[in-house]
Amino acid sequence: MTPPCALPITGKSQVLTRSPDTHKCGKVEESVEYSQAAVFKGTYHHRFDAKGRLPIPAAFRRELGPGTWVVVTLLDQCLAGYSPTEWERLEVQLAALPAFSKPVKALTRLLASRAADCEIDGQGRILVPPALRQAAAIERDAVVVGVLNRFEVWSPEAWEGFVRESERLLDDISLDIQWPLPPATPTRPASPPPDAPSGGSDPQAKLNG
Repeated sequence: MTPPCALPITGKSQVLTRSPDTHKCGKVEESVEYSQAAVFKGTYHHRFDAKGRLPIPAAFRRELGPGTWVVVTLLDQCLAGYSPTEWERLEVQLAALPAFSKPVKALTRLLASRAADCEIDGQGRILVPPALRQAAAIERDAVVVGVLNRFEVWSPEAWEGFVRESERLLDDISLDIQWPLPPATPTRPASPPPDAPSGGSDPQAKLNG
C-alpha cells in the first residue's frame, strides 16, 4: 500500500498533488484564503436610510472580507447578522440536534424562516427587509454591537434596557462569577527546600536515638 503523504500544518488551505506513475508526493499548493472565523466586537451607532439600508461598521466589513454578504435573522429582541461561514456552522449544529424534538424544531423554524441573505453593497450597506425591522422594533436609529461570532442590530431603547438588566444580573452577589477573570497561574511541582535531607530519614529521630 502506498503510504499517505503528510501535509505540514499551516493556517492556509492546501492541495496535495500525487504523480500517477511514481505515486510520489508532489508539490503542496497553498491558497491565500484563510479559514479563520470572523470575530466581531465593539458598539456602533448608525441609521437606516429611507430605503432601509444600514451601514455595516468598517471594522466588521474588514472581518467579513470584500464582496460578501451576511445572513440576517431575528434573535430575541434584535437582528443577528452572521457571516456565510458562521451561518453554515450554525446549520450543521442545528442538523446535529434531535430532529423530532419540539424545542429543536421550534428553534430551527424560527431562525431559518426569518433569515434573509443581505448583500453588502459598494458603500458597505445592507438592505434589511422591512418585516425584520418591524419584528425587532427598529425604526431609523440603530445600535450595532459585536458579539464575537455575529453582530447584532438593536433599537436604542431595547439595547439600553438590555444593558441595564444585564448589569443588574452581573451585580447579583448570588452569582458564582468572578469578573474580571483571574489570570491563569501555571501549576509547578513543589520542590524540596535546599537543606532538606535526602533518603527520607528523620534527623530528629537520629538525635533522639
